[in-house]
Amino acid sequence: MRLIVNIPALNEEKAIGNVIKKIPRDIKGIDEVKVQVINDGSTDRTAEVSREAGADIIVSHPRNMGIGAAFRTAINSALENGADIMVNIDADGQFPASDIPKFTEQIVSGKADMAVASRFGVKSAKNMPWIKSFLNRLAARVIGKFLRYPIDDLTCGFRALSRETMLRLNLAYRFTYTQETIIDAISKNLTVKWIPVEVTYFEDRQSRVVKSISKFVYQSFIIIIRTVRDARPMVFFGIPGLVLITASGAIGIAFLGYYFSHFKVSPFRTWLSFAGILLLIGIQLLIFALIADMIRSNRKLTEEQMYFLKKEKYDKKTQS
Repeated sequence: MRLIVNIPALNEEKAIGNVIKKIPRDIKGIDEVKVQVINDGSTDRTAEVSREAGADIIVSHPRNMGIGAAFRTAINSALENGADIMVNIDADGQFPASDIPKFTEQIVSGKADMAVASRFGVKSAKNMPWIKSFLNRLAARVIGKFLRYPIDDLTCGFRALSRETMLRLNLAYRFTYTQETIIDAISKNLTVKWIPVEVTYFEDRQSRVVKSISKFVYQSFIIIIRTVRDARPMVFFGIPGLVLITASGAIGIAFLGYYFSHFKVSPFRTWLSFAGILLLIGIQLLIFALIADMIRSNRKLTEEQMYFLKKEKYDKKTQS
């Protein structure tokens, strides 16, 4: 059983060395532990410091491509290097590397296909900005209700993935990967579990991803909407369509009741027009739902083919 601990890094020469040195190399159920660094276009000595600290695999992007692209690179590199499990942990040292065995145990025992750190459960994150905490909790609750799957933390990057999960995930966005991978895994009936961790946010720490809260919220919202749309198209389009059609029918019934009582139309012409508009929009949404569901079915077939192609590709590399 080979574990690759992945560390995405952008200009982290001051902290990444200590993070690498603290990664446990002797873990129950794991035969071999390797450390992988994805250097996402750093302009400092991140790659050199990582190598000096004992990193086994270093992949450098020629320019900064974003955390989502770095995660895709990490998965491809982990599979190429024969990983049975990949643990992703931040380069700044905010997450304790000593917690890694808690995540690998979930994968090794078969209890989970993906284990994600929870910052809002038994152990709350220290010094986390309240707005970030509130928005994260809100997004996790809303998406969890929509997917009918309990979600504790939707945006934490500290996580473990099985080889099967890495082969099945298909990532589309460069900005981030955190929400997309969880929603994608749940939609593919993979088991996702959350592990409580204790994390301390450094007060003087400048986030490499969140340059602006408003921009982060906007881009995360777009990613979540697109991913949920692809994962549950019948619910995404169908429920609003049925709500509008039901509202249109209710207005129509109320109008008929009034009409047959007074035989007048004039006071309710506007409402009757409004009901007609709601009906048309509702029917359109139902049509969108059927089309999107058909596209989803075709996508599932394509992803299944991609899964077998990737499995064959990386299995051959591992054997050679």
